[in-house]
Amino acid sequence: MEKLTFDIGNAFFNGAHFLRSLTGLGKLVSILLSNAIVIAGIVFIIMVVKGGFQFISGSGSGDPQEVARGRQIIIAAIIGFIIVFVSYWIVIFVGRTTGTNLLE
Repeated sequence: MEKLTFDIGNAFFNGAHFLRSLTGLGKLVSILLSNAIVIAGIVFIIMVVKGGFQFISGSGSGDPQEVARGRQIIIAAIIGFIIVFVSYWIVIFVGRTTGTNLLE
């Protein structure tokens, strides 16, 4: 039976592109997961700054709805970052307890 796989790096990236080392979907997912904390941190900072501006502008104009929206954005950013952080460490824990390297 033939495999239904192909080399993603060679199929999509020509030349000396750094993603040319991708050998399959598993490697791509592994790269994304290993960088999930960094990506989540950047999104977290952007959302906190946006929520902070909305919170401050709402309190300056006296609009309680704007203050509540800013607070909701900040709380959502914190909860989202905690979920990504805990998920990352669960993947690390499962990998170490099973003896597999999930994040190559």
